[in-house]
Amino acid sequence: MSGPLIIAVPSKGRLQENAAAFFARAGLPFVQNGAREYRARIQGLDDVEIALLSASEIVGEVAAGRVHLGITGLDLVHESVPEPAQRERLIHLVQPLGFGHADVVVAVPKAWIDVRAMADLADIAHDFRARHGRWLRVATKYIHLARAHFDAHGIVDYRIVESLGATEGAPAAGSAELIVDITTTGSTLAANALKIVEDGVILRSEAHLVAARGAEWSAQNLATVRAILDRILAEARARAVREVRTRLPDAAEAGRAAAEAFGGTALVAEGSELVLHCPARRVYDCVAWLKGRGAKTVAVFAAEAVFEPENPLADRLAAAVA
Repeated sequence: MSGPLIIAVPSKGRLQENAAAFFARAGLPFVQNGAREYRARIQGLDDVEIALLSASEIVGEVAAGRVHLGITGLDLVHESVPEPAQRERLIHLVQPLGFGHADVVVAVPKAWIDVRAMADLADIAHDFRARHGRWLRVATKYIHLARAHFDAHGIVDYRIVESLGATEGAPAAGSAELIVDITTTGSTLAANALKIVEDGVILRSEAHLVAARGAEWSAQNLATVRAILDRILAEARARAVREVRTRLPDAAEAGRAAAEAFGGTALVAEGSELVLHCPARRVYDCVAWLKGRGAKTVAVFAAEAVFEPENPLADRLAAAVA
């Protein structure tokens, strides 16, 4: 018998809340035995185990193949496994999850009015060493991402100061001259009198569902993950479309024309009955178009889930771990 499918999820904080909500929306609620337990399960799926880990641990567990799936930020994936070839060999990016958006950025004091871009920073770094006899200090916990970005811009006169606390406070505290850190709105940087240099966005991050290429994937594990991804994809499809129902004398022709005009799908177009799946962003244009064609009453529904025959997420994952 194969072991359970193991999914690593952040154990606390906003990422944990968002991950639990994401699975619950897909009809896959977590069930935890107690607040102090570091294992949970998915209701109705006895062959799935949820491992509650710190966000920093999850990438390592996925890369080592000790869990099958994980939810983590793209920033942590790139920082923990910085070499692209190795990252490709160890980790498969299954799907961005729509939460946990943040940017890894280079930020300097606002008082540095002559520093607008990385090229300006290169000049400052060179002059700083000549004037002060020491390297420009960069406080960060994103050591690999920072080095790669600075190297790409030809900046060599600096040294990394590893940050274990509130990185944005390092310049004011005198422990560094600038920082590489993660930000969502930039408000914390502004509150600390810092600004992002124009080409200083190193990575635009988002929470991702990731898979371990090196885990032991049994046929049962793959079947289970396909069932999970079926529900996740069906919920995502449902959010992206609206079901439109009406009656028209030329339903078949109207269905084909509407599907072509609005990028939707005609589900029923027989006799006078017409049922469409229309992209949510185009639904009111579609309704106006149908009314202009003679429809009297048009009803619009939000679907709970939309299941389709193919599941490209599961197909790509199966190919990646084969």
